Amino acid sequence: MRHVYLVTLFVMILGFSVLGLRGTHFTQAPVDVFPEWAFPGMKYGRKIHPQASSAFFADGRADRMPPPNTVPAGYGPAGQPLRNDDALYLGKAEDGSWIHGFPASIKVDVAFVQRGRDHYAIYCAPCHGLVGDGNGVTKRYGMGATPTYHDDRLRQMAEGQIYDTITNGKQPANNMPSYADKLAPDDRWAVVAYVRALQKAQTGTLADVPESHRADLGTK
Repeated sequence: MRHVYLVTLFVMILGFSVLGLRGTHFTQAPVDVFPEWAFPGMKYGRKIHPQASSAFFADGRADRMPPPNTVPAGYGPAGQPLRNDDALYLGKAEDGSWIHGFPASIKVDVAFVQRGRDHYAIYCAPCHGLVGDGNGVTKRYGMGATPTYHDDRLRQMAEGQIYDTITNGKQPANNMPSYADKLAPDDRWAVVAYVRALQKAQTGTLADVPESHRADLGTK
């Protein structure tokens, strides 16, 4: 009988704990099952603020220098991001030539091109125009040197060189600044993909459209 009472009491406590106080608002702190006086230092550690002092270390500083010759993961010895993929970060092959196509780590699909379209509309369209013909809004204010993407020179330009132009700007004319501080490398490649889409839109034929999508154009 004693065991029946204990089991019943346990079930009541468990049910009360799970269901009895649900949604109840309390004004006092909950019961501390492991109080600090019994287990000092196990629950409420002192928080060290950045650039604060600390008596624990000999130099009195809370901030600690990393061990010598260590660098954060993904960073080089100079503290800069480790960019060991020349195709992705420079647009160049191992021999230093511009790459044609896209780096192996880049997956070019519809979502990627749409991502490029969004960035193109923000950073490129004001000068190059929405269709890449060089007739952006800046031309109305006297900037008449913006080239069109639809001439043979730019159609034949390697994707890596277009990427480099976005990264470093157009020198020495200095009429196009670098966008490296505004677009991450993957986003620059997305813009390159959208530029290629704009060029293809001007020269493509029905044969370039997959048969499964020709119905979207109202033709067979």
